[in-house]
Amino acid sequence: MAAHLRLGRRGEDIAARHLERTGLVVLDRNWRCELGELDLVCAERADLVFCEVKTRTGTDFGSPAEAVTDDKARRIRRLAGRWRLDHGIGHRAVRFDIVSVLLPEDAEPTVRHLRGAF
Repeated sequence: MAAHLRLGRRGEDIAARHLERTGLVVLDRNWRCELGELDLVCAERADLVFCEVKTRTGTDFGSPAEAVTDDKARRIRRLAGRWRLDHGIGHRAVRFDIVSVLLPEDAEPTVRHLRGAF
């Protein structure tokens, strides 16, 4: 597996554990269809939470969360609708979060959960 894919997988593992520790239930990981991929789909009480995970080793090019562009946010919204349709889930409150994971080589990971980011 390529280094950037290993980094992304590690960041998603860290993000999923963090979300579970804070009370969210992970319903799906790396769900794919022809429109793209959702990193994490979670539940928090009756709400569905679609989480985009961004992982970086440093901030030379900005924080990991800054990599979520308006186009990416629109794609995630479309994917969320498709996920709900494919899983037979009707009207339900939905939230879109970003989980930013910073993995410096010489320090512990830093996780930042941005609720309702877009």
